[in-house]
Amino acid sequence: MNLAHFFTFLRIFLSPLFPILYLGRESLGISLTSLPYVMLVFLIVSEFSDIFDGFLARRRNQVTDLGKVLDPMADSITHISLFLTFTQGFVQLPLLIVLVFLYRDFFISTLRTLCALRGVALAARWSGKVKAILQALVAFLILGLMIPYTTGKLSLELFQKISLFAVSISAIYTAFSAIDYFYSNRSYIKKALE
Repeated sequence: MNLAHFFTFLRIFLSPLFPILYLGRESLGISLTSLPYVMLVFLIVSEFSDIFDGFLARRRNQVTDLGKVLDPMADSITHISLFLTFTQGFVQLPLLIVLVFLYRDFFISTLRTLCALRGVALAARWSGKVKAILQALVAFLILGLMIPYTTGKLSLELFQKISLFAVSISAIYTAFSAIDYFYSNRSYIKKALE
């Protein structure tokens, strides 16, 4: 356990706060106009801890196998928790689009596990990092648009349309990143599954 791992675990532990805050805001005494700001604070802390854990691991020469596994897992848990939360309430994202994120990560994790069991380590791809950045940007966009929506300056219909469009773009790229990962590692996957 090192400091970089601490920040990775912090992201994982912050993830359940998104559905708790969004779905239980009334019982927590959070007003609708305050909700986006509260959620933005937790998302900012989560995303900055993602940047910080990688920086610390490289700076202190503490890049570990555990960190290589936990870091993308923490990204996935954070973003999928948030997007699944947004299938409820006023955002109303379609569940099928959000499932693209979930299935992609299950697919990649299964491939990595199968290959690891055969002694083959699959390298991460830049498309996976771009996928995580794009998902984070879409999450910030939705929470940012929540501010004018909750103050009556943006209609619900337009808010939902923009949110759906942004998440759809992210889902398409997420699917592409799965194809890229599989294609780039096909020889290793074939070797591991023989």
